[in-house]
Amino acid sequence: MSGHLRIDADLDRLADVRRFVREQVAAADAPPACIDDVVQAVDEAATNVINHGYRGAPGWLDVGVTFEDGHCVVSLEDEAPVFDPTAVPEPDLTTPPLARKPGGMGIHLIRASTDGVSYRPRPGGGNILTMVRSLEPGRSEEG
Repeated sequence: MSGHLRIDADLDRLADVRRFVREQVAAADAPPACIDDVVQAVDEAATNVINHGYRGAPGWLDVGVTFEDGHCVVSLEDEAPVFDPTAVPEPDLTTPPLARKPGGMGIHLIRASTDGVSYRPRPGGGNILTMVRSLEPGRSEEG
């Protein structure tokens, strides 16, 4: 079982992405906690691509969902400038939220919602981000 969705890189299309991912993961009989985690991670990643990758320029975002060995695997592919979110350091969570600079939590939420995140440059330009989440209610910490 697998699914695929391609959208224009527009914040107005994020609801379509969330709905698509929710339907795909639910069809695999994943528990609600897993579905919520995957939707959260994909929403954060897609928002980052649209806001920080394309920065208002036209583009597309391709979302693929597959299932392997009890895990949901979601890949986001784009043609935005190359950016490796896995190289971004964890935020300092000891700093109170109101004292932090805005931003920087999206990648943290992606990591917190998944068992593993990997990145590779897209051949021909762009990015491929892959997120893995166990289909179990808790996370497996592998990926």
